[in-house]
Amino acid sequence: MATVEVSLKEIMTVVEGALGAALVDYSSGMALGTLGGGKDLDLTVAAAGNTDVIRAKVRTMEMLGLTSQIEDILITLGSQYHLIRLVTGRSGNGLFLYLVLDKSRSNLAMARHQLKRTEQQLEV
Repeated sequence: MATVEVSLKEIMTVVEGALGAALVDYSSGMALGTLGGGKDLDLTVAAAGNTDVIRAKVRTMEMLGLTSQIEDILITLGSQYHLIRLVTGRSGNGLFLYLVLDKSRSNLAMARHQLKRTEQQLEV
């Protein structure tokens, strides 16, 4: 099992094109840990904003009567991918991993694979 800090460091070093990563509590919108980002990528603001994305999707699924669980959500921008992966492990309920990638330098399939792996190893 890996701590939040170790997990975020692993994501940032293993995932090609990673610009920033965070672990977020989507009940409060608070980032429990962040790594990367910068003046053009405020991970704290992004964490709070993506909380609304998850809440909206969960509400929509409930209204539609869908019983499947969300694995991840992909937002594609002109030069970036934003990946949101819900943490489903025993200690991660209500949390999500958030990863921002440089679209020109990243492999989306590998990034999704790494987020899944990190989610399974995360100890909060």
